[in-house]
Amino acid sequence: MQVTRTIFAHRGVCHKAPENTLAAFEKAHESGVRWLETDVDILGDGTAIVIHDSTLDRTTNLSGSYYGLTAADLPKIDAGWWFSPKFAGEPLPTLRMLVDFLNRTGMNANIEVKGNEAGRAMTSQLVDSVIAELERLEHGREVIISSFSPLILELFRDRAPKLERGALFTAGSLFGDWKSILEITESTYIHPQDKGLLREHIQFARKFGYGVNVWTVDTPDRANELLNWGATGIFTNRADKLIHLETKVAQLS
Repeated sequence: MQVTRTIFAHRGVCHKAPENTLAAFEKAHESGVRWLETDVDILGDGTAIVIHDSTLDRTTNLSGSYYGLTAADLPKIDAGWWFSPKFAGEPLPTLRMLVDFLNRTGMNANIEVKGNEAGRAMTSQLVDSVIAELERLEHGREVIISSFSPLILELFRDRAPKLERGALFTAGSLFGDWKSILEITESTYIHPQDKGLLREHIQFARKFGYGVNVWTVDTPDRANELLNWGATGIFTNRADKLIHLETKVAQLS
């Protein structure tokens, strides 16, 4: 059996265009990258948007939480000016826009569903909004739903069991119960932080049949080392520079 070692463009090719924008995703596509990594949360009206932070401050021209906004507010949000004047006016993408992009380009996506900070109702709405938009994906498009929140992964397990799932861990949260979390959430992948990750960690997870996609790795030497250890994927800010590492190798038993 063969497994493809995958390079994920972390928030697009974000050293060439503002992160988590269609411009950054286009840069990935132009580079021959097959998989994107991006982040999704929702506005107050349930519109799923592509953004990493829980506020607008760092990556747009506005500030504060977006939980009180609606789709009608999106035209006034500039998600590119902070990166370069060349990208002024770049829109804050909706998940619908991302799905349209994937259908047009044939790319695939790891979608990190953020831990919504507004409570139970909005968390439930977030999951439902993501599922509804992903139903528009054309045949052949692949998606991994990832999250640091086991609760969110459980909700996807129950509401959209056919969507593959990946459990995210920081170096400080990769405790001995990681396998229990993957089993309970019925996840296919473990997504550990690169910091402190050892060969035995990867090979132990692979022994149980889990894919191991490591974040965030920007140097070719380290990425190649992790892939040689058996990692199935690398999340990187420089996917255009590491795409040559995508190769098919024999799957570790």
